[in-house]
Amino acid sequence: MDEARAREVLAAAGVLPGAAAREARLLALGENAVFAAGDLAVKVGRDAELLDRARRELAVALWLAEAGVPAVRAAEPAALIVDGHPVTVWHRLPDPVRPTEPRDVAALLRLVHELPLPASFELPPRELLGGVERWLRLAGDVIDPADAAYLRERRDGFASAAAALIPHLTPGPIHGDALPRNVHVGPDGPVLIDLETFSADLREHDLVVMALSRDRYGLPAEAHDAFTATYGWDVREWDGCAVLRGARETASCAWVAQHAPSNPKALAEFERRVASLRDGDPTVRWYPF
Repeated sequence: MDEARAREVLAAAGVLPGAAAREARLLALGENAVFAAGDLAVKVGRDAELLDRARRELAVALWLAEAGVPAVRAAEPAALIVDGHPVTVWHRLPDPVRPTEPRDVAALLRLVHELPLPASFELPPRELLGGVERWLRLAGDVIDPADAAYLRERRDGFASAAAALIPHLTPGPIHGDALPRNVHVGPDGPVLIDLETFSADLREHDLVVMALSRDRYGLPAEAHDAFTATYGWDVREWDGCAVLRGARETASCAWVAQHAPSNPKALAEFERRVASLRDGDPTVRWYPF
């Protein structure tokens, strides 16, 4: 799905007046295209396979509101399916007052990790590697088949290893993709956004994200230290950290692959990441995409 296709779906959905739909500003294009118009934000999912996830995201938003956790709020209670694409409508957040810092993420994770499981709906396990096959399929023959086979083998190995982990923290609700880009710092403080990966699983999943950012994406050591100080524990002290890190690296490679058919920069980043995994070099810098 490119921007043009996403705009076609946005117009067909009818959730914005005609002029507003045409003039909506694209905020992000990944698994979803996110458009902003007036006081609303609209998410258009890449394909129908994401419908259940969109519905669950709406349920999570309501649950977090009831629990008092600062998070994005839905403007419409149900997800639409438009020309094979899930569409959800949200209240647009005010402009950020400053960039998000890792300590902001940690403060919100503490709130999430204190919650019991929701009673009105079920959170699934964190299928960190569950999208690998779909992302590789979307990449098609643009990527080297040997690289795709290599990632499938890594996926299977890390899935088995992760299933055998003994957690340090009590399992429960997690965000599932706890990056600074998924926290928005507005006038009233940090709020969680992109709730579609909420799961019931090892809390360590949320903490490995920032450890990997330190090692692969250039997050300064002092920023990671502020994250661990705010949360109260450093996941790198846990024996299972390397397993969850390896699983997330595998998923991150495959995620970039889906963009390769339409973006040469994505293909180059995919090849860089796979090469570093093949070489066993954890110091090669990866770049956000």
